[in-house]
Amino acid sequence: MITFKLEDDYIELYKLIKILDLVDSGAQAKIIVAEGHVIRNGEVETRKRAKIISGDTIQIADVIIEIK
Repeated sequence: MITFKLEDDYIELYKLIKILDLVDSGAQAKIIVAEGHVIRNGEVETRKRAKIISGDTIQIADVIIEIK
């Protein structure tokens, strides 16, 4: 499990994926989200710019990210 500490009120989903180096580019992050490979709080999230906030849990394949 990865824990990510927010510096602001939220972070856009594709930016979170890129910052954590789970992909090589922002474009790849957007594709992963658009194709339905991201689970947010137990439900598929397809909005690339979804505002991820403290308390959210993101899952991409076998990687789980807890947002603080």
